[in-house]
This record gives sequence, C-alpha cells and structure tokens, in this order.
Amino acid sequence: MDLAYLWFWIVGFLFVGYFVLDGFDFGVGMSLPFLGRNDVSRRQVINTIGPVWDLNETWVIVAGACLFAAFPEWYATLFSGFYLALLLILLALILRGVSFEYRHQRDSLSWKRRFDTMIVVGSAVPAFLWGVAVANIVQGVPLDADHEFTGSLLTLLNPYGLLGGLTTLLLFFTHGVYFVALKTDGQVAADARRLAGRAGLLTIVVAAGFLVWTVGMAFSEGRDFALATAVLSTVAAVLLVGSWIANARGREGWAFGFGAGTIVAAVLAVWFALFPYVMPSTTDAAGSLTIENASSTDYTLGIMSWAALIFLPLVLAYQGWTYWVFRKRVTRSRIEAAAAAPGH
Repeated sequence: MDLAYLWFWIVGFLFVGYFVLDGFDFGVGMSLPFLGRNDVSRRQVINTIGPVWDLNETWVIVAGACLFAAFPEWYATLFSGFYLALLLILLALILRGVSFEYRHQRDSLSWKRRFDTMIVVGSAVPAFLWGVAVANIVQGVPLDADHEFTGSLLTLLNPYGLLGGLTTLLLFFTHGVYFVALKTDGQVAADARRLAGRAGLLTIVVAAGFLVWTVGMAFSEGRDFALATAVLSTVAAVLLVGSWIANARGREGWAFGFGAGTIVAAVLAVWFALFPYVMPSTTDAAGSLTIENASSTDYTLGIMSWAALIFLPLVLAYQGWTYWVFRKRVTRSRIEAAAAAPGH
C-alpha cells in the first residue's frame, strides 16, 4: 500500500480514538448541570474523568502532529481556513483544563460554580465545533486553485455542517452520561441512567438524519467507498439503538461499550465518505486536496511509519494501564469522606 494512503487511515484511527475518549470527557462536562445536585454530586461526576481527561486530550495533539507531518498541504489549508473555529476549540479546551485544576482551590460555592460553568462551556463548544469542522471537510469547502480557503466562518455554518455539530454534541453528551452511570453509584448513577434514556432518543433521531445525509452525498457524488459508508452508517445506527436499550435495562457497561462503538463506526463512515479526498473543493475542482497531492514525500512518511510502529503500541499500552488502575467506581461515600478530612 502507498504510504500516503496508509497515513490517511492512521490519521483517521487517531481521530477515532480522540472522539471516543475525549468524547465522553465532553459529555461528562456537559452533564454537570443535570447531574450535579450539590457539590458532592458535582465532585463525583468530575472525578469520573479526573485521572484520564488530560491523557485523552493528547490524542488530538498526536493527530494534529501527524496531520502536519504526513499531509502538510491539508494541514495548511485546514488551519488557515478553519482558523477561527479551531481557535475557539483551543480556547475552550484551555478553559476546561484550567477549571478542572482550579475549582477545588477554594471552598467558596460561588467560586466552584463559576468554574463548573466554564467546564460546561469548555466541553460543549468543542463537542459542537468538531462536528461542524468534520462535516465541512467531508462535504467540501470553497478552495481556489492554490488550495486556499475562500470562505469565512459563516461558510462553515451551513445546514450540513450545523447538523454535524449537533450530532457530535448529542452523541458525546449521551456517551458521557453513559460513562457517569458506569463509574458512579447512588443518586448520581440513577439520574445518569434516566438522563441517558431521554438524551439517547434525541441522539438517535439527529444522528440518523446526519448519517442518511452523509450516505446520500457519498452516492450522489460517486465517492469511492460510498457502499462502505452506508454499511458503517448502518452499524453505527444499530449500535446507537443497542446502547439505548442496554441503558434502559441497567447494563451500564454494555451501554457505554455500544456508545463507543457507535462513535467508531460513525467516524469511520465519515472517513470512508471522504476518500480519496482530504478536502474537496466546492468551487474549483483543481483546488481539491486529495490524499496524493496533499501528502509528504515517501521518505518522510517512511520515517513516520517506523516511529509509529515503535511508539504507538507503547502509547496504547500506557493508556490501557491507566484505565485499568482507575477502573473502580467513584462512590459518593468516598467523596464525602474526602470532604470531611482535615485540611480540606
């Protein structure tokens, strides 16, 4: 296989990992107003992702670095054309990270609530804008013959892009609530199961609309893997419904697993719909970026391939070990005991 095509799928794999892992982080953050009845409940919710949220975010750093090295033309066009949207995502991630670290620095309730609000905003903005960005990459954006973006932020806020943003927002929210139900006990877990049931129904409807639109676009434009897009979209729909049913039956582990599978299948469906482009042009066909004309040299890709072969398994092993160490539920009694400890 040509190394450029190999790296197209490697970058896709990295974004799949990012959306699955940071996706439930976003969902947990957005669930705070619904599940945090008091400070103990809010701490219980936040502590479900306390040991892993920063590790999950490294996936987007690695994905961005690989995109820069493997597809410099794609990276340049994406980060110049989508500059404002990506800047908002970056600022929101910084806001969220700071809030996780600072909310417990004072006992003042108003202090904590301000940072809790920042966590919600810092989770919702990326969850929405990532969907807008990915949808526009697949649909195509106005590019000239020099591969330069000729639109604006409003260009990205088209019906398909907005539907993509709403889909990721709801999908991540539901995924995160499943995670809270899996990782907590007592009232928080019970509230999370009920919330996931309500949110899941809306997510099914919105996600189905987005996937049907994506499949229709892939077939109408004659994309190479339109059939694979349809198959993966069907798998994503089945898994999403399965996660809702599992949650209704109180099987939190299955619900979360099916939810993660939904995101994997949905992102892969979008990635197959994009192939062989990396950024189609809607105005000038000569301006479209493909896997071949956007990639680095074979020498560069060869070096990257050896580095990935060595380091990627180590990263996956470390991440798996981290989740194993912090696999236990975050119980309310433990939070209350920590709150009552001297010096808190």
